[in-house]
Amino acid sequence: MYKLLFNLLFKKMDPEKAHHLAFFWIRLARSVPGLRSLVRAVLAPRDPKLRTTALGLDLPGPFGLGAGFDKNGIGIDGLSMLGFDYVEIGTVTGEPQPGNPAPRLFRLVEDRALINRMGFNNQGSARVAARLAARPHTSSTPVIGVNIGKTKVVPEDEATADYLKSAKALAPYADYLVVNVSSPNTPGLRNLQAVQVLGPLLWDVRKAADEVTTHHVPLLVKIAPDLADEDIDEIADMALHLGLDGIIATNTTIGREGLRTPAARIEEIGMGGLSGAPLKARSLEVLERLRKRTDGRLAIVSVGGIETAEDAWQRILAGADLVQGYSAFIYEGPFWMRKVHKGLSARLRAAGYASIGEAVGKGIR
Repeated sequence: MYKLLFNLLFKKMDPEKAHHLAFFWIRLARSVPGLRSLVRAVLAPRDPKLRTTALGLDLPGPFGLGAGFDKNGIGIDGLSMLGFDYVEIGTVTGEPQPGNPAPRLFRLVEDRALINRMGFNNQGSARVAARLAARPHTSSTPVIGVNIGKTKVVPEDEATADYLKSAKALAPYADYLVVNVSSPNTPGLRNLQAVQVLGPLLWDVRKAADEVTTHHVPLLVKIAPDLADEDIDEIADMALHLGLDGIIATNTTIGREGLRTPAARIEEIGMGGLSGAPLKARSLEVLERLRKRTDGRLAIVSVGGIETAEDAWQRILAGADLVQGYSAFIYEGPFWMRKVHKGLSARLRAAGYASIGEAVGKGIR
């Protein structure tokens, strides 16, 4: 049904407008009590064997929605209703910003991929923090990650202060906090991945989060797939040295190799981060390298090219404590998480593990 709707409606719409329309429907369904319960019952069945603990958090399962879909934290409960085990919002910047000029989101249907150069469009840390503060907290409140980045107009040498502004505003309402230094769409941002810059930045964010909270908020860093293997090793070593809680691997890529979409169309689209199926192999490579380097001493969240339950299962076997998706959600629609959960449950039971946590890293040779 969704594929028909995608081909007849969404595929012909501007991708960003289609996103806003679909997100509106999700939030609308969440606002109707009877419909909300029905949607949750159909789309979010929970298998107790999938329940897991990661980053010190108790989660109904290992699969969450990656940052970028809900930039301002306006639809967290609706996305949880669809079956996501946790929701990462953002990227949120210290100051509000409109992002890059449109068009800035493009589908590569032949590749089941997206190219975006959104540019961290968001309402800013103060407004998002106020929204999170106003949320009621119950036993069914979903786990929320908050992804923070640099405001575009802030000079690179003032980036730390900008991150600290976001951390202080948002850490009290985050179940975990992510420092994003790997989007290709903010000039100079990826320069912050150099360990001599990244280490002090993460140390300062850790201190800032601790100053405004009475409990430990897990801190992670999100890295790019385009890093050299040696740089990945350095970041892993630095994360262990700093006592970081985890690494999210990976963000979008600036690479364009091996695409089915005609080269002329790729050139027409221009700059931006590529996400979706083409990242599958590299994201898995980065995960495996991080797991071997850190030997399970910090949590790894794997994202990039995960489309099916088998993809998610292979990431878990390769050492991912948690997994995330985004691009496949656009192509698969609201029944996607149901399929992933059912597939993970079947694989877990067939392998004879008592819980998803037992399977983490079992595929490492």
